[in-house]
Amino acid sequence: MKILTVVGNRPQFIKAAAVSGPLRDRNEEVLVHTGQHHDDSLSRVFFAQLGLARPDIELHIAGGSNTSQTARMLAALEPLLEQVRPQAALVYGDTNSTLAGALAAAQAGMPVIHIEAGMRSFDRTMPEELNRVLTDHLGALLLCPSDTARANLEAESVAGRIEVVGDVMVDVAIRRQPSARADSQTLSAHGVESGSYLLLTAHRAGNVDDPHRLRALVKLAGALPAPVVFPIHPRTRTSLSDRGLLEQLAGVDGLTLTEPLGYVEFSALLCQARAVVTDSGGVQKEAYLAGVPCVTLRASTEWVETVDAGWNTLVDLDADAALRALSRTPPPERPQLYGDGHAAERCVEAIAAFAASEGLE
Repeated sequence: MKILTVVGNRPQFIKAAAVSGPLRDRNEEVLVHTGQHHDDSLSRVFFAQLGLARPDIELHIAGGSNTSQTARMLAALEPLLEQVRPQAALVYGDTNSTLAGALAAAQAGMPVIHIEAGMRSFDRTMPEELNRVLTDHLGALLLCPSDTARANLEAESVAGRIEVVGDVMVDVAIRRQPSARADSQTLSAHGVESGSYLLLTAHRAGNVDDPHRLRALVKLAGALPAPVVFPIHPRTRTSLSDRGLLEQLAGVDGLTLTEPLGYVEFSALLCQARAVVTDSGGVQKEAYLAGVPCVTLRASTEWVETVDAGWNTLVDLDADAALRALSRTPPPERPQLYGDGHAAERCVEAIAAFAASEGLE
């Protein structure tokens, strides 16, 4: 079966690195990179470090509002689908690239396969929540990372076939964690020692585009116990610079600002951190898989199991709540919430069974 896969950002590159190899053993895959993450540190370097095949097609679509970016992706994908003529489209996660790929394919009359289906934060103010809900209702095959995700889909009475396969990021984490834990060179380059520092990330529009919340983020970052390593997303750097807050943040004692990091460097810092402070859904999950406590700068999360397990605390942008969360000792148990590291194989098997049932082989 010929499958057109649409990716556009860092977490999707990681997921595709797990799935693309076994998928190509049994199918013809055409990999399309929308360009949503166009910075090398957020894009090309991930393909190299993860061993993911270079995209067959790059659309170079970045920037602009969520609406305009999605519209431009749709306009580019429509003739591409006509040219490539795949039998199905595969999308990951919850980005604008996800929705654009799913909607373009569904409107072209081809089945949509959604990996990481069923995740819900139940916060419709988040663009990602809108993207994932709409994609799931367009999907013909919905591959879920957990039983919670399946329950969400069943509650919404989606039309597609639902399968729980586990989380493909677990597959990557299991392969990569030993080298990440042994990487002392990356830590030395950032002037920190294993287990002694916090890793901070922030890029959500709700946190960095709103001036009031951005100032609260800067205040919180300044209150964190040093040392803190903060790789700054291009979006965040622009917002900080435009509002005159970048120099203030750079002046915080014990806070090290860095450029965005590739997967290898970031994984080393995450796996060896004392704790992670983030607004990223993907980083919340990566922290859990690494056994690193997480403090989430949001009022809700799609990864609810990590909160229920006691390894993740939601504090929004409340600095005092963040400090209290960082003072807690994580639970002694860390349940296997998202699979056993064989999710990619289950995805490919589920896709094969779906193709056979639909006569797409």
